[in-house]
Amino acid sequence: MSYLVLARKYRPQRFEDVVRQEHITRALGNAVTSGRLAHAILLSGPRGTGKTTIARILAKCVNCETGPTATPCNKCRSCREITKGHAADVFEIDGASNNKVDNVRELRDNANYMPAHSPYKIYIIDEVHMLSDSAFNALLKILEEPPAHVKFFFATTEPNKIPITILSRCQRHDCRRIDIDAIIAHMTSLCQKENIQISADGLTVIAREADGSIRDALSLLDLIITSATGDIGIDQIVDVLGGLDRQSLFEISGGVFEGNTGKIIDTIDRLYERGQHMMKLFSEVLAHFRNLLVVKIGGNARTLADVSEYEQKAMQEQVKNVSATYINQILDMLFKEENNIKQSTQPKLAVEIAFIRILQIRPALSMDTLIEKIDTLQKSFAETISSGNVFTPDIRPDAIYSKSQKKTPDAIEPDSMNPPPVEVASTPAPEESNGPSYLPPSSDKNKTDDSGVKESDPAGTFKAPLKTDQPSPETNEPIADSWHQILKIISGNHQALAACFAKSKLTNITNTHLEVSFKANQFNINYANRKNNRSILTAACCDYFGKELKVSLKPELLNTNGHKANKKEKKRLEQDALNHPLVEEAIKLFKAKVVDIKIL
Repeated sequence: MSYLVLARKYRPQRFEDVVRQEHITRALGNAVTSGRLAHAILLSGPRGTGKTTIARILAKCVNCETGPTATPCNKCRSCREITKGHAADVFEIDGASNNKVDNVRELRDNANYMPAHSPYKIYIIDEVHMLSDSAFNALLKILEEPPAHVKFFFATTEPNKIPITILSRCQRHDCRRIDIDAIIAHMTSLCQKENIQISADGLTVIAREADGSIRDALSLLDLIITSATGDIGIDQIVDVLGGLDRQSLFEISGGVFEGNTGKIIDTIDRLYERGQHMMKLFSEVLAHFRNLLVVKIGGNARTLADVSEYEQKAMQEQVKNVSATYINQILDMLFKEENNIKQSTQPKLAVEIAFIRILQIRPALSMDTLIEKIDTLQKSFAETISSGNVFTPDIRPDAIYSKSQKKTPDAIEPDSMNPPPVEVASTPAPEESNGPSYLPPSSDKNKTDDSGVKESDPAGTFKAPLKTDQPSPETNEPIADSWHQILKIISGNHQALAACFAKSKLTNITNTHLEVSFKANQFNINYANRKNNRSILTAACCDYFGKELKVSLKPELLNTNGHKANKKEKKRLEQDALNHPLVEEAIKLFKAKVVDIKIL
């Protein structure tokens, strides 16, 4: 007996044997069991996903001697003939070679005759989209009102080429691409039946090359079996298929994250000598970094492109210490270099240059981390001034708040605490870090100055005033003055947070509760409502009044459309922001440049 390839030898003979098309097999099985099977069924989907196989099984279900049933016996005359492909009442027609109108007319004439020995005469037309327009027109009438003993099962990979008049007369079922884990599991079971030893990594390479087609995967597995002897490893599979092993992709991405140029170039050289096409390599690398980004941001595993379960774990481990922002930067650079590689006469050199350019970029800093670092910089700068290590003529420690103290107690000007916000483009470390947090004093040994603000401890942690020197909510101190002192305390360590309450006031104060009303833009409102920042504010209020208090915020969105400064005032504010010591130190520290200045 001649050899049967695996795709034919192990062709499914029942609905439960079909790989990953349960949505179709379940619907058709229920239709057969309930007697509600349509007279025209259209099965569409990618190649090798089971369209013709499902049509043959459905023909068995309809014509089985024990049926109609959703589980054909595969023993009766009709089932055996359909399995062998020479059933008298089941006609399999190739739409590509029988696409003329005369072929359809002949089919239409023969359909009027009763079946030989089965309940139904069934026509299975494969690649039905290849029929000509005249053939489709000849098929319309009988397709809409066929004889009671006739069923039509169509299969196609391109349903968009079928006229809408045909589609409207059919019940359509779409086959899906087979996911890589299902293909690997199916090939593993077949290898066990055939007593073939093959590695899991090798099956992964075959499944990825199959691109969602179970038939293509079995055809490639046949090729590997005939090309290798003994236990089959991934090296033999890669040599035969000329594909790209996943380990090489992980080596390239690992080299990028480590900044190891030599490792990347060595991997590209090895793949080039193996015969790997450079444009295909670049496409695989692009898809790999896309998957790494999806894993980093916690995306669903189903959205990954042909990635097995054990590879997902490897990706999670690789991106554990890499920020999503940095991976996004790499993807952006890869997309920019894609066109250069396509048009290059030396694609290998173009790929190497693309990765060298990627290694020259540094991870971008997120806005949250930038604010935290600016806060730390401001704290260090303030400590330097207070220690007297820099020349500061006519500036006293309490002069910073002199302007705000002359204002009305209902609001505090933003200039007294923070310069106008500046957007800075910088190139910092990939990982975000937590900023300093507010810590209440652990002992009463801390000293206070005349303004009621404690000096910084050696570790740089800001300390609140002593509780014995503070008014309680029952005192006669004006609410505005109390709130002003609290903001002075917060601005010592958290100037960005204090700036959010530039236009704020205490609207209600009781023995157990404080209510703060403030106007700010949406960014400052979101920043103030962060859990960490609310804890800082609550701790400052509790320390100031010397008791446990609950602090609630009542933000109001600030409308700046009708209050923008004129050009002269705007220019002055921009210049003040650029000349501010904090901005100058931030630019110097991060080696950044000012992209834009917005007056809020």
